[in-house]
Amino acid sequence: MKSSTAPLIAFVGTTPNIGTTTAAYAAAYRIAEATGRSVGYLCLHLKSAKLHRFLGIDQPQSSLDKLRPELRSESLTADKLMRASYRPAHLPGLHVLFGNMARDQAEFFTPEEANHLLDIAEQAFSIVILDAGAYWDNAATVCSLRRASTRVVVTTPALSHFGEDGQRWIGQVSPLFGVASDQYEALIIHSPWRTGGFTMKDICKEMGTSLLGEQRLSPALFSQLDNGRYEEWLKSDEEGKQMMRQPAQLFMKRYGLGLQQGPRSVIQPWYRKLIAHRGGVGS
Repeated sequence: MKSSTAPLIAFVGTTPNIGTTTAAYAAAYRIAEATGRSVGYLCLHLKSAKLHRFLGIDQPQSSLDKLRPELRSESLTADKLMRASYRPAHLPGLHVLFGNMARDQAEFFTPEEANHLLDIAEQAFSIVILDAGAYWDNAATVCSLRRASTRVVVTTPALSHFGEDGQRWIGQVSPLFGVASDQYEALIIHSPWRTGGFTMKDICKEMGTSLLGEQRLSPALFSQLDNGRYEEWLKSDEEGKQMMRQPAQLFMKRYGLGLQQGPRSVIQPWYRKLIAHRGGVGS
């Protein structure tokens, strides 16, 4: 078990279905890809988990609801959490816990269970991405935002999203739980079917947040999500390779997660002797 705990980066949307999960997963993917470190992605959607569909997995073998006995008894371990996680074959450092599939149990998910899950995730991974979705009426979202070291609010240039929904959640509800609006960083999602709207400066001023960055979505992305090929798109498509790259680099720098180094050459003992004989000259 690690001696220090991993940073928690929480993503929360002002509005449902605007790209919060898409952005959060891409950030986790990019960090795991660039660093080779152990990255945890926890889907904390209690009623609307969709990531498994985006990845082409109809029935996940494990998910948040299947860990409820361990969470209830506070007996979850780092090893159990890692074994319950989906790991892409080409990116084994990424560990994905899918969200709640038993929607009728969503209302019974307690703060104690949420905090226990976060405690274990902090121990199990080098960094943890929390996808809290866009609904605040549950313990998973509130505990994630209270515990996170970085809080990302995902919104769009639509006034009804950043103005009405953003003010309701980030401006009014969040401070009730001890998290002020200036403790969030805004990620602005641009839809391919909408142009114009408000500037990033306008949006951040209205919500009282700082700016993390922006992400443009494309029709090609939505096609891949519908066909369960999001992971392959992030890996192989030229557009997909850029998805959330800059925010991920910022997180890596913030938490000291360096880029993955290539394999080092093994210097044979006889070559060391030759170098010494040459006075340290390699050629």
